Amino acid sequence: MAILARPWIWSFIGAALVWLATVAFTGGHGGGGMITAALSLAVFMVIVGVGQMFVITLGPGNVDLSLPANIGLASAVAMTVMDGQDSLIALGLAAALACGAAIGAANYFLIWALRIPPIIATLSASFIIQSIDISFGRGLQIKPPPGFAAFTNLQVLGVPVLAILTVLFTVGAGVALNRMIYGRSVLAIGQNIRAAWLAGVKVGRVRFLTYTLCGMLGGLNGALLAGYFRGASVDLGNEYLLASIAVVVIGGTSVAGGKANVPGVWGASLFLVLLLTMLNTFGVSAGVRLLLTGLIIVGVITAAGGQTPASR
Repeated sequence: MAILARPWIWSFIGAALVWLATVAFTGGHGGGGMITAALSLAVFMVIVGVGQMFVITLGPGNVDLSLPANIGLASAVAMTVMDGQDSLIALGLAAALACGAAIGAANYFLIWALRIPPIIATLSASFIIQSIDISFGRGLQIKPPPGFAAFTNLQVLGVPVLAILTVLFTVGAGVALNRMIYGRSVLAIGQNIRAAWLAGVKVGRVRFLTYTLCGMLGGLNGALLAGYFRGASVDLGNEYLLASIAVVVIGGTSVAGGKANVPGVWGASLFLVLLLTMLNTFGVSAGVRLLLTGLIIVGVITAAGGQTPASR
Protein backbone atom coordinates (compact mmCIF):
# COMPACT_ATOMS: atom_id res chain seq x y z
CA MET A 1 0.00 0.00 0.00
CA ALA A 2 1.18 3.50 -0.85
CA ILE A 3 0.46 4.83 2.62
CA LEU A 4 2.87 2.30 4.16
CA ALA A 5 5.65 3.82 2.06
CA ARG A 6 5.38 6.99 4.13
CA PRO A 7 7.96 6.69 6.96
CA TRP A 8 5.85 8.57 9.53
CA ILE A 9 2.93 6.13 9.32
CA TRP A 10 4.98 3.49 11.09
CA SER A 11 5.04 5.57 14.26
CA PHE A 12 1.23 5.51 14.40
CA ILE A 13 1.16 1.80 13.61
CA GLY A 14 3.66 1.19 16.40
CA ALA A 15 1.56 3.25 18.84
CA ALA A 16 -1.60 1.32 17.91
CA LEU A 17 0.11 -2.07 18.32
CA VAL A 18 1.53 -1.12 21.72
CA TRP A 19 -1.90 0.09 22.87
CA LEU A 20 -3.57 -3.12 21.68
CA ALA A 21 -0.95 -5.26 23.43
CA THR A 22 -1.48 -3.40 26.71
CA VAL A 23 -5.27 -3.59 26.46
CA ALA A 24 -5.05 -7.33 25.73
CA PHE A 25 -2.81 -7.82 28.78
CA THR A 26 -5.25 -5.98 31.05
CA GLY A 27 -8.23 -7.87 29.70
CA GLY A 28 -9.67 -4.85 27.93
CA HIS A 29 -9.74 -2.61 30.99
CA GLY A 30 -8.58 1.01 30.96
CA GLY A 31 -8.08 1.36 27.22
CA GLY A 32 -9.79 4.74 27.00
CA GLY A 33 -8.04 6.09 30.08
CA MET A 34 -4.72 4.97 28.65
CA ILE A 35 -5.30 6.99 25.49
CA THR A 36 -6.25 10.07 27.52
CA ALA A 37 -3.11 9.74 29.65
CA ALA A 38 -0.97 9.16 26.56
CA LEU A 39 -2.34 12.30 24.89
CA SER A 40 -1.69 14.31 28.05
CA LEU A 41 1.97 13.29 28.24
CA ALA A 42 2.62 13.19 24.48
CA VAL A 43 1.81 16.91 24.25
CA PHE A 44 5.06 17.81 25.99
CA MET A 45 7.12 15.58 23.69
CA VAL A 46 5.41 17.04 20.63
CA ILE A 47 6.16 20.64 21.62
CA VAL A 48 9.89 20.08 22.10
CA GLY A 49 9.92 17.59 19.23
CA VAL A 50 8.70 20.19 16.73
CA GLY A 51 11.44 22.57 17.82
CA GLN A 52 14.06 19.84 17.57
CA MET A 53 12.66 18.83 14.18
CA PHE A 54 13.25 22.28 12.71
CA VAL A 55 16.83 22.28 14.03
CA ILE A 56 17.63 18.78 12.74
CA THR A 57 16.13 19.66 9.36
CA LEU A 58 18.87 22.29 8.95
CA GLY A 59 21.28 19.49 8.09
CA PRO A 60 23.80 17.00 9.54
CA GLY A 61 25.14 17.90 12.95
CA ASN A 62 22.39 20.34 13.86
CA VAL A 63 20.78 19.40 17.15
CA ASP A 64 19.84 21.16 20.40
CA LEU A 65 21.12 19.32 23.46
CA SER A 66 20.33 22.19 25.82
CA LEU A 67 16.58 21.47 25.90
CA PRO A 68 16.51 19.65 29.28
CA ALA A 69 18.37 22.48 31.04
CA ASN A 70 16.25 25.02 29.16
CA ILE A 71 13.04 23.35 30.33
CA GLY A 72 14.21 23.23 33.96
CA LEU A 73 15.25 26.90 34.05
CA ALA A 74 12.15 28.12 32.22
CA SER A 75 9.90 26.23 34.64
CA ALA A 76 11.54 28.01 37.56
CA VAL A 77 11.34 31.40 35.83
CA ALA A 78 7.66 30.90 34.96
CA MET A 79 6.67 29.84 38.47
CA THR A 80 8.63 32.69 40.04
CA VAL A 81 7.00 35.30 37.80
CA MET A 82 3.51 33.83 38.21
CA ASP A 83 4.01 33.75 41.99
CA GLY A 84 0.93 31.56 42.41
CA GLN A 85 -1.40 34.27 41.09
CA ASP A 86 -3.82 33.69 38.21
CA SER A 87 -3.48 37.34 37.17
CA LEU A 88 0.22 36.76 36.37
CA ILE A 89 -0.19 33.65 34.19
CA ALA A 90 0.27 35.51 30.89
CA LEU A 91 3.33 37.33 32.23
CA GLY A 92 4.81 34.06 33.47
CA LEU A 93 4.32 32.39 30.09
CA ALA A 94 5.91 35.39 28.37
CA ALA A 95 8.87 35.14 30.75
CA ALA A 96 9.29 31.42 29.98
CA LEU A 97 9.18 32.11 26.24
CA ALA A 98 11.71 34.93 26.61
CA CYS A 99 13.99 32.72 28.70
CA GLY A 100 13.86 29.97 26.09
CA ALA A 101 14.39 32.42 23.23
CA ALA A 102 17.46 33.85 24.96
CA ILE A 103 18.89 30.35 25.40
CA GLY A 104 18.23 29.48 21.75
CA ALA A 105 19.83 32.72 20.55
CA ALA A 106 22.84 32.12 22.82
CA ASN A 107 23.20 28.62 21.38
CA TYR A 108 23.40 29.98 17.86
CA PHE A 109 25.80 32.73 18.96
CA LEU A 110 28.18 30.05 20.28
CA ILE A 111 27.90 28.12 17.03
CA TRP A 112 28.45 31.22 14.88
CA ALA A 113 31.06 33.07 16.92
CA LEU A 114 33.23 30.14 17.97
CA ARG A 115 32.72 28.07 14.82
CA ILE A 116 32.12 24.92 16.84
CA PRO A 117 29.70 22.09 15.97
CA PRO A 118 26.13 22.59 17.27
CA ILE A 119 26.30 19.38 19.30
CA ILE A 120 29.29 20.75 21.25
CA ALA A 121 27.90 24.30 21.54
CA THR A 122 24.48 23.26 22.84
CA LEU A 123 25.93 20.63 25.18
CA SER A 124 28.32 23.21 26.65
CA ALA A 125 25.46 25.70 26.97
CA SER A 126 23.38 23.12 28.83
CA PHE A 127 25.98 22.92 31.62
CA ILE A 128 25.97 26.70 31.99
CA ILE A 129 22.16 26.82 31.98
CA GLN A 130 21.94 23.99 34.48
CA SER A 131 24.35 25.82 36.81
CA ILE A 132 22.15 28.92 36.64
CA ASP A 133 19.08 26.79 37.22
CA ILE A 134 20.60 25.12 40.28
CA SER A 135 21.48 28.45 41.88
CA PHE A 136 18.15 30.02 40.92
CA GLY A 137 15.64 27.19 41.09
CA ARG A 138 17.02 24.66 43.57
CA GLY A 139 14.61 24.37 46.47
CA LEU A 140 12.00 26.54 44.77
CA GLN A 141 8.67 25.79 46.43
CA ILE A 142 6.36 28.02 44.39
CA LYS A 143 3.22 26.24 43.22
CA PRO A 144 1.57 27.18 39.92
CA PRO A 145 -1.51 29.43 40.01
CA PRO A 146 -4.67 27.33 40.56
CA GLY A 147 -6.11 28.44 37.22
CA PHE A 148 -2.94 27.50 35.34
CA ALA A 149 -2.68 24.09 37.01
CA ALA A 150 -6.34 23.43 36.25
CA PHE A 151 -5.89 24.48 32.62
CA THR A 152 -2.93 22.16 31.99
CA ASN A 153 -5.03 19.24 33.27
CA LEU A 154 -8.35 20.28 31.71
CA GLN A 155 -10.20 17.73 29.56
CA VAL A 156 -13.19 17.93 27.23
CA LEU A 157 -14.98 14.62 26.70
CA GLY A 158 -11.86 12.79 27.81
CA VAL A 159 -9.58 14.70 25.45
CA PRO A 160 -6.98 17.00 27.08
CA VAL A 161 -7.41 20.62 26.04
CA LEU A 162 -3.62 20.94 25.76
CA ALA A 163 -3.67 18.12 23.20
CA ILE A 164 -6.28 19.96 21.11
CA LEU A 165 -4.28 23.17 21.21
CA THR A 166 -1.08 21.31 20.38
CA VAL A 167 -2.74 19.71 17.35
CA LEU A 168 -3.62 23.21 16.13
CA PHE A 169 -0.04 24.31 16.82
CA THR A 170 1.39 21.41 14.81
CA VAL A 171 -0.94 22.19 11.92
CA GLY A 172 0.47 25.71 11.95
CA ALA A 173 4.02 24.30 12.11
CA GLY A 174 3.28 22.12 9.09
CA VAL A 175 1.97 25.10 7.14
CA ALA A 176 5.02 27.15 8.12
CA LEU A 177 7.34 24.35 7.05
CA ASN A 178 5.81 23.68 3.66
CA ARG A 179 4.10 26.93 2.65
CA MET A 180 6.04 29.81 4.19
CA ILE A 181 9.35 31.26 3.05
CA TYR A 182 10.93 30.51 6.41
CA GLY A 183 10.03 26.81 6.36
CA ARG A 184 11.11 26.36 2.75
CA SER A 185 14.39 28.07 3.59
CA VAL A 186 14.98 25.59 6.42
CA LEU A 187 14.37 22.69 4.02
CA ALA A 188 16.62 24.25 1.38
CA ILE A 189 19.48 24.73 3.84
CA GLY A 190 19.16 21.12 4.98
CA GLN A 191 19.24 19.84 1.40
CA ASN A 192 22.27 21.87 0.34
CA ILE A 193 23.47 24.82 2.36
CA ARG A 194 25.70 26.22 -0.39
CA ALA A 195 22.99 25.99 -3.03
CA ALA A 196 20.56 27.69 -0.63
CA TRP A 197 23.05 30.52 -0.07
CA LEU A 198 23.61 30.94 -3.81
CA ALA A 199 19.83 31.04 -4.29
CA GLY A 200 19.62 34.03 -1.96
CA VAL A 201 18.55 32.35 1.27
CA LYS A 202 19.77 34.25 4.34
CA VAL A 203 21.38 31.17 5.84
CA GLY A 204 22.66 32.78 9.04
CA ARG A 205 19.35 34.49 9.76
CA VAL A 206 17.32 31.33 9.18
CA ARG A 207 19.59 29.25 11.41
CA PHE A 208 19.41 31.91 14.13
CA LEU A 209 15.60 31.97 13.96
CA THR A 210 15.46 28.18 14.05
CA TYR A 211 17.61 27.79 17.17
CA THR A 212 15.68 30.63 18.81
CA LEU A 213 12.36 28.97 17.93
CA CYS A 214 13.56 25.66 19.41
CA GLY A 215 14.61 27.47 22.57
CA MET A 216 11.23 29.23 22.84
CA LEU A 217 9.37 25.94 22.55
CA GLY A 218 11.60 24.47 25.24
CA GLY A 219 10.77 27.42 27.47
CA LEU A 220 7.04 27.04 26.83
CA ASN A 221 7.29 23.34 27.59
CA GLY A 222 8.97 24.12 30.91
CA ALA A 223 6.12 26.38 31.97
CA LEU A 224 3.43 23.88 30.92
CA LEU A 225 5.21 20.99 32.67
CA ALA A 226 5.45 23.03 35.86
CA GLY A 227 1.70 23.63 35.69
CA TYR A 228 0.90 19.99 34.91
CA PHE A 229 3.13 18.54 37.66
CA ARG A 230 2.29 21.30 40.15
CA GLY A 231 5.70 22.92 40.45
CA ALA A 232 9.09 23.69 38.92
CA SER A 233 12.08 21.37 39.15
CA VAL A 234 15.70 21.41 38.01
CA ASP A 235 15.24 17.86 36.69
CA LEU A 236 11.90 18.50 35.01
CA GLY A 237 13.29 18.27 31.47
CA ASN A 238 15.77 15.41 31.85
CA GLU A 239 13.75 12.85 29.91
CA TYR A 240 13.37 15.17 26.92
CA LEU A 241 16.99 15.04 25.77
CA LEU A 242 16.88 11.76 23.88
CA ALA A 243 13.07 11.75 23.62
CA SER A 244 13.06 14.99 21.60
CA ILE A 245 15.50 13.46 19.12
CA ALA A 246 13.82 10.05 19.07
CA VAL A 247 10.37 11.43 18.21
CA VAL A 248 11.87 13.41 15.34
CA VAL A 249 13.72 10.45 13.83
CA ILE A 250 10.98 7.87 14.45
CA GLY A 251 8.48 10.36 13.04
CA GLY A 252 10.12 10.33 9.62
CA THR A 253 12.42 13.37 9.69
CA SER A 254 15.76 12.72 8.04
CA VAL A 255 18.82 13.10 10.27
CA ALA A 256 20.65 14.06 7.08
CA GLY A 257 18.54 17.22 6.92
CA GLY A 258 16.28 18.71 4.28
CA LYS A 259 13.28 16.50 5.03
CA ALA A 260 10.86 16.94 7.93
CA ASN A 261 7.53 15.49 8.95
CA VAL A 262 5.23 17.13 11.48
CA PRO A 263 2.50 14.41 11.77
CA GLY A 264 5.20 11.85 12.50
CA VAL A 265 6.22 13.74 15.64
CA TRP A 266 2.72 13.10 17.03
CA GLY A 267 2.82 9.42 16.11
CA ALA A 268 6.28 8.92 17.59
CA SER A 269 5.37 10.76 20.80
CA LEU A 270 2.28 8.60 21.31
CA PHE A 271 4.35 5.51 20.53
CA LEU A 272 7.00 6.31 23.15
CA VAL A 273 4.47 7.22 25.84
CA LEU A 274 2.37 4.11 25.21
CA LEU A 275 5.50 1.97 25.09
CA LEU A 276 6.50 3.16 28.55
CA THR A 277 2.94 2.54 29.77
CA MET A 278 2.98 -0.98 28.37
CA LEU A 279 6.31 -1.86 29.96
CA ASN A 280 5.14 -0.48 33.32
CA THR A 281 1.92 -2.50 33.02
CA PHE A 282 3.93 -5.64 32.33
CA GLY A 283 5.96 -4.97 35.49
CA VAL A 284 9.25 -4.71 33.61
CA SER A 285 12.20 -3.42 35.65
CA ALA A 286 13.76 -0.03 34.88
CA GLY A 287 16.92 -1.53 33.33
CA VAL A 288 14.99 -3.88 31.06
CA ARG A 289 12.61 -1.02 30.14
CA LEU A 290 15.55 1.05 28.88
CA LEU A 291 16.96 -1.89 26.92
CA LEU A 292 13.63 -2.81 25.31
CA THR A 293 12.83 0.82 24.56
CA GLY A 294 16.15 1.23 22.77
CA LEU A 295 15.73 -1.97 20.77
CA ILE A 296 12.16 -1.11 19.76
CA ILE A 297 13.17 2.41 18.71
CA VAL A 298 15.93 0.97 16.51
CA GLY A 299 13.43 -1.49 15.05
CA VAL A 300 10.89 1.22 14.23
CA ILE A 301 13.56 3.43 12.64
CA THR A 302 14.74 0.47 10.55
CA ALA A 303 11.16 -0.35 9.48
CA ALA A 304 10.65 3.29 8.56
CA GLY A 305 13.64 3.15 6.27
CA GLY A 306 15.53 6.17 7.68
CA GLN A 307 17.00 8.53 5.11
CA THR A 308 20.72 8.86 4.64
CA PRO A 309 22.64 11.54 2.78
CA ALA A 310 23.25 9.18 -0.09
CA SER A 311 19.58 8.30 -0.49
CA ARG A 312 18.25 11.81 -0.79
